[in-house]
Amino acid sequence: MDCKVKWTGDGMSFIAETGTNHTVVMDGAIEAGGRNLAPRPMELMLAGAGGCAAFDVVLILKKGRHAVKGVEVSLQAERADVEPRVFTRIHFHFRVTGKQLKSEAVARAIELSKDKYCSATSMLEKTAEITHDFEIIED
Repeated sequence: MDCKVKWTGDGMSFIAETGTNHTVVMDGAIEAGGRNLAPRPMELMLAGAGGCAAFDVVLILKKGRHAVKGVEVSLQAERADVEPRVFTRIHFHFRVTGKQLKSEAVARAIELSKDKYCSATSMLEKTAEITHDFEIIED
């Protein structure tokens, strides 16, 4: 996997170009010299963890032939007070929409993501307590 991150030369804005030729803009807070025009790098890390987990849950439920129609995950994170300001706690709240989804199947998909498949949460759990809960919305 490759990625190139380049400072734009303006404030604290950076452009990342991924190995798959996608770009992501990052910026800093105003108090850090940024202009608050794009997500912070740590926000993208949190979003990546949410995306990784949601991807797994959808894939696992689809492979199990469950009638999943939507997956949304909200994340709340806490960071250390001192540098490096790593994540110390991350809570994932999944909202899974579908037809006649069983609670056990959704719980199993989330557990499999957390314990086996999601590379992002596997790395983040080295510094953060990771918790999750879910709700099922009947479609």
